[in-house]
Amino acid sequence: MELFINVYIFIIGIVFGSFFNVCIFRIPEKQSISNPPSHCPTCNTRLKPRDLIPILSYLISGKKCRYCKEKISSRYATVEFFTGILFLLVYNAYLLNIKTVYYLVLFSLLIIITFIDIDHDIIPNGLIIPGSVFAIVFNFIFKVISINESILEGVICGGALVLIYLIEFIVKKEVMGSGGIKLVSMVGLFIGIKSSLLVALLSVYVGTAYGVIIVLCSKIKRKGYNTMVPYGPLISIASLVVILWQNRIIDWYINLIS
Repeated sequence: MELFINVYIFIIGIVFGSFFNVCIFRIPEKQSISNPPSHCPTCNTRLKPRDLIPILSYLISGKKCRYCKEKISSRYATVEFFTGILFLLVYNAYLLNIKTVYYLVLFSLLIIITFIDIDHDIIPNGLIIPGSVFAIVFNFIFKVISINESILEGVICGGALVLIYLIEFIVKKEVMGSGGIKLVSMVGLFIGIKSSLLVALLSVYVGTAYGVIIVLCSKIKRKGYNTMVPYGPLISIASLVVILWQNRIIDWYINLIS
């Protein structure tokens, strides 16, 4: 029975991952995520149901469009598979609990934000604002985190966001680094002050590890490297670690210093 549930959750995850691919491609281009229907970006042929089966359609078609034979990026299947795994991790951590829905919404936003940030170096307000509103309303109703912490986090993050938007309105452009600040603020609304501080700390270590790997790989290949690190993926990875393994991390740290 448990195996069946896990397979079911994974299938749900990859189906959502297929939709996330649409969001990742269309949101930065300011296109509708529902219209036009899914189509090949090369030949514009509308895709049939058999072309839209997550992961399987990609493999069965030989990783090519069935109509124009253009190669399909492995990104699509990667996002689908990765989303399925994340759905499984969250379910197994919280089982049939309201927290499962809560954190699945957060991770869904983070998946979309991560790949948009990688591709375009932007973190869209169109995802940050709805995510922040959802976290506040959901916590007000279900109290996933304590109401006092939720209100305090809402005041702090809300004030920070209002200030950022005001500055952006005055200068008529995005403030340097405001995308990362807004993302941290949204995550903070979901998980509270204490956990968001741990996310901020871990993101520094994740970024450092990423930078070291990039430098080493560049040295080995004797190529130049880009020192710019997208902030979205760092926050997303740190948030995943904190939400799934925060207690273990804290216990490990306490045992380390005691």
